[in-house]
Amino acid sequence: MTPDFTTLNRDNVVAFIADIFERRGDEEYLGEPVTMAEHMLQGATIAEQNGQPEEIIVGALLHDIGHFTSEFGTYHPDDTEDRHHEDAGAAVLEQFFPSVITDCCRYHVAAKRYLCATKPDYFNRLSEASVHTLELQGGPMSAEEVAAFEANPNLKQIIQVRYLDEAGKHPDMETPGFAHFAPMVQRMVDRHLGTA
Repeated sequence: MTPDFTTLNRDNVVAFIADIFERRGDEEYLGEPVTMAEHMLQGATIAEQNGQPEEIIVGALLHDIGHFTSEFGTYHPDDTEDRHHEDAGAAVLEQFFPSVITDCCRYHVAAKRYLCATKPDYFNRLSEASVHTLELQGGPMSAEEVAAFEANPNLKQIIQVRYLDEAGKHPDMETPGFAHFAPMVQRMVDRHLGTA
């Protein structure tokens, strides 16, 4: 069942996201050796450890939120078509977060296709599940798609989050919980909506 997003506002959206992590974070992540929450927390933790700005940390933390918010449900290795979790996540985030964070969610799948087209060795970084989803998502970009993608003003940040996406798949990495990042997430909401 799709959550009810109509009750969300600046004051409760971070708690809503925290609840998603708490209730559904233990779900399997695309056949990877980590859960959904572990995957997103690892990306955010790696970003923080490397001194990335808060928008990258939060972008990494929330890039896969659409697996939880999509009316199409979550990915399964037997899927024969894409479930467009990136669009589902961005549709929720864009109401509350700056465009850079929303774009890191909306375009992290496109970024995989972009990197596979422009950096052929990137394909070797992909896990088996990520290779499977690449096929469902259209494969490497065409030259026309590459040119259009490069016009995005948030391209650099989207690519950074994509690399964090691939990095956040360690079966035994220790990370803080969502609560550690919650104040940062709230700052991004306040930056977008104002604190009045």
